[in-house]
Amino acid sequence: MIPLEWMPPLMFGGLVVFMLIGFPVAFSLMAAGLFFALIAISEGFFGMAFLQAIPQRIFGSVLANDLLLAIPFFTFMGAILERCGLAEEMLDSMGQLFGRIRGGLGYSVIIVGFILGAITGTVAAQVIAMAMISLPVMMRYGYNMRYATGVLAASGTITQLVPPSLVLIVLADQLKTQSGSADVGSMYLGAWGPSLLQILLFALYTFILSRLRPEDLPPVPEADLTLRGWALWKKCLMGIIPSAVLIFLVLGTIMTGIATPTESGAMGAMGALLLAWIRRANIPNLKGLAQEAYQNTMRITAMVVFILIGSTCFSVVFQGVDGGHWVEELFSNLPGGWIGFLIVVNLFVFFLAFFLDFFEIAFIVVPMLAPVAVKLLSPVLLDSMNGNPQAAASAALVWFGVMLCVNMQTSFMHPPFGFALFYLRGVAPKEVKSSDIYWGALPWVGLQLVMVAVVMAFPALVTTFLDKPAAVIESQDFNFTSEDHSPESANGKVDEDAPVTFQLDKSIK
Repeated sequence: MIPLEWMPPLMFGGLVVFMLIGFPVAFSLMAAGLFFALIAISEGFFGMAFLQAIPQRIFGSVLANDLLLAIPFFTFMGAILERCGLAEEMLDSMGQLFGRIRGGLGYSVIIVGFILGAITGTVAAQVIAMAMISLPVMMRYGYNMRYATGVLAASGTITQLVPPSLVLIVLADQLKTQSGSADVGSMYLGAWGPSLLQILLFALYTFILSRLRPEDLPPVPEADLTLRGWALWKKCLMGIIPSAVLIFLVLGTIMTGIATPTESGAMGAMGALLLAWIRRANIPNLKGLAQEAYQNTMRITAMVVFILIGSTCFSVVFQGVDGGHWVEELFSNLPGGWIGFLIVVNLFVFFLAFFLDFFEIAFIVVPMLAPVAVKLLSPVLLDSMNGNPQAAASAALVWFGVMLCVNMQTSFMHPPFGFALFYLRGVAPKEVKSSDIYWGALPWVGLQLVMVAVVMAFPALVTTFLDKPAAVIESQDFNFTSEDHSPESANGKVDEDAPVTFQLDKSIK
């Protein structure tokens, strides 16, 4: 006889065992869910009819979820923009603009990474494109190899946080509780503050390094800077203006309420195709590019759907054995209150990111932590949300989601499964050592963890731009009593047509 309270931790342990055997994550989730469902049924924790919730949830929350349609649109947009030549033009113009100062190529990579993050939304596209273009240039001018590889990988992962990030869309879908929910528009608004601050932090680190070790970040010789004056600014604008238009199509329409995330994703995909057609002179095979983009989109979308189906199977069984109550008890009683909760959760997610992709973390861990986050974080934001408990609950989920998004950037940067490092290794010249790539990533992982601490300590960085509805006015019970001087008719009856006055027992403040 297995006690009920043992089932949730056993399910987590069983999931780890299935993954260690070598099963893909999606099938490990399904296998663990169904395996422990059979144990729960045999132990009498729930009946066979309970498993009807699994197909109902799959069809109702996964296959019929309109929000998830945004994922293939944004994936397709990123796949098109990856090879339309926009990144090359922007990196060249920004390198010419900042090349005269120490660390100028580093600044250009950071800025272009931020702009590309706002239009592509895919880490692989950014890291590969920027590394192929900028890394040989930085090597030619004598940049420190560890700095060069680190700034390229870090600037590629910023796309995880900069809207329209796929991570933010997935988190918005998973951060739903009975008390409140985090919609995509609010997640995008909340992510802008940390995104800009992180770019400034990267630039500040580059500035300090250029002063402490100027030989590691030399300026580009004047003889190699071929563009000056209006010709230089024109080339910069030719890359920035199309990007700005595409950013408005995707983000502006969501934030102004003109379009839903799915509709804006469709407009972004069409905008990317139009931009590729305009730049068709730089694309050898436009039709082949579109076909390859379709294939990449199909592959990534199928992966997301299978992980969602597996996580649904696992989570239904997990809730059936009181897993939600177990998680709440586990995290609600931590020392330090909400601060202790955030510290433990961020450390937990940071170490999970060594082994799991952000999709897997979002689908497995986030739905379990969301109710606890609302319970502990809503009181912290109640005053800033004008005392409105529902607004505070939704803001708490946005704050929690953006914080996790900042944290999950590190999953692309640290071993053994730092995919940004793998992408970089795949396109870097042979003379670049793997040790330089891994050691070069560590300072930038540290900067990302500093950002996690800043977002944790200053929630206003996320919640400032969120809607703050009016305060909820508590209802007061008033006792309306008629004064005892109602006029009577000659026969002693009360005149029904005479005016009646009322006295309030309480004064309205």
